[in-house]
Amino acid sequence: MQVLLNIVWQAESAKGIYLVGCPGQLIQGLKTVSSLKQPAAQIKNTLNKPVIKKQAMKKWIVLLVVLTAISSFAPRPLTWVAIGDSITYLNDHTNETGNRVSKGYMTRVVEQLPNITFINQGHNGWTSAGIAKSIDTLGIVKADVYSVFLGTNDWWHGTPVGSMQDYLQNTGNGTVYGSFRIIINKLHSLNKSAKIILITPMQRADFVYINNMKNNAWGSYKPKNGQDLKEVVAAIDSISKYEHTELVDLYHKKGMSVENLVKYKRLKDPQTGNYKNYPYPSFIDIPFNPATDEYPYPADAIDVTYDGLHPSDKGYAMIADLLVEVMRRY
Repeated sequence: MQVLLNIVWQAESAKGIYLVGCPGQLIQGLKTVSSLKQPAAQIKNTLNKPVIKKQAMKKWIVLLVVLTAISSFAPRPLTWVAIGDSITYLNDHTNETGNRVSKGYMTRVVEQLPNITFINQGHNGWTSAGIAKSIDTLGIVKADVYSVFLGTNDWWHGTPVGSMQDYLQNTGNGTVYGSFRIIINKLHSLNKSAKIILITPMQRADFVYINNMKNNAWGSYKPKNGQDLKEVVAAIDSISKYEHTELVDLYHKKGMSVENLVKYKRLKDPQTGNYKNYPYPSFIDIPFNPATDEYPYPADAIDVTYDGLHPSDKGYAMIADLLVEVMRRY
């Protein structure tokens, strides 16, 4: 912050007298740019003059105002509780990514905004319905900021999206809308003035768990249980508008669409039996056998995700940058 001052101070001890200079120039912050070199006795006699005393008092007042203004710009400490599923959970469990991820989105946010401390309330594999059911036993504490990053597991496990009426009427955790109502009610009960950020699910490619290939799922390019993932996204968007929360929309984020999630999926060519790298969408109809096939996402297939679902370092950095844009205003 640049401040135009009429006073620049340089304290130099001279028999108990502090010399004062006033070059009256533009400086960054309160840098000392010059000093007035005069004999201490001469300065003492000068400062004893009534006019000089009055000027010195004005200078002290101006300096106090400037210091107060500068200190008011210091960001206040904030506590952030991040509620989510495995994408949030992995921030503190990067060893479970096959060491393909070095740090998650919360760590990246607080590196850029060091006034914020986070509490990880990510629960591996959980849905919004599961979080809502256990909301009073999870140990969620009062905080200045809450983020809620859920919905992808609801889609895969078949939680009905429901309607806005489920939200308005607080019908319970049988739907995505009802589950979010329970979660947001809890956050409001902890701190009515807290900032709430809703984060939509990302799009998904074919997921294959790196530590157990039998745990796999197709991507969001086709429905599951008669629902599209974008229906969950639309519900979260509607809730955000109704509650006037911040929304971080990953589903529609440029560079995070399904074709950007992995560079290819390595599968056996059904005709030859030889492994081949299939980019999206050509891998959709190629069979994968977790009992006999190699892991389909070698290191050089990593793009925004490392396994078709969970963000890579690149993906986590993109999420963090979007959150920093929001949270730096708090």
